[in-house]
Amino acid sequence: MGAQWKSKGKELVANAKGKLFSKLAKEIMMAARNGADPASNARLRLVVEQARKASMPKDTLDRAIKKGAGLTGEAVNFEHVIYEGFAPHRVPLMVECLTDNLNRTAPEMRVLFRKGQLGTSGSVAWDFDHLGMIEAVPAAAGADAEVAAIEAGAQDLEAGEEEGSTLFLTAPTDLDLVSKALPEQGFTVLSAKLGYKPKNPVDASTLSAEQLEEVEAFLAAIDGNDDVQNVYVGLTTG
Repeated sequence: MGAQWKSKGKELVANAKGKLFSKLAKEIMMAARNGADPASNARLRLVVEQARKASMPKDTLDRAIKKGAGLTGEAVNFEHVIYEGFAPHRVPLMVECLTDNLNRTAPEMRVLFRKGQLGTSGSVAWDFDHLGMIEAVPAAAGADAEVAAIEAGAQDLEAGEEEGSTLFLTAPTDLDLVSKALPEQGFTVLSAKLGYKPKNPVDASTLSAEQLEEVEAFLAAIDGNDDVQNVYVGLTTG
């Protein structure tokens, strides 16, 4: 299922415009802590590009930048936290949250993990690679993904989530560098972020239809939580 899980009901959950904009606004506010100018703030520049591609209203985007940079007088106290554990049938996952209240998020995660298993820090992370993930599509005739990966400095590549797209994988520190270099190789960047790629994913074909439904329902509930930004799951259909 790729580096980041996408459920059948994704459009009804995390891809609903309101929830998507809420996630992006949090990312923008966090990034803007290091400066409100995308030109000199690489992390902010990447998130702003994602927000524009998602058609986030300009007023919403500008407000998030100003709030994160402390220009509105409002405090931004989001904390980044990762929960590790297993979905039903020992499917490993990493749940990335941005929360303004750990006393709310932590018990909610414990409840959501009841049908699986919530692990301690490091209990599952060892089975995932922390990488830069850049999804891009050819913008020029003859653009070659393998050549582009080499020239831009990516570590690896695989098929992306969007049809015809390529997912370029980088070292975390090279994310901005490679995302800037790919357009020079004839590719348009759709998204660029840090994420987790499973090393030893469970093959979905080893699960029964009923078991897979249990996993899907569990993941949909996790992904539906307001504090959850991303869900990375060790499950593959290939």
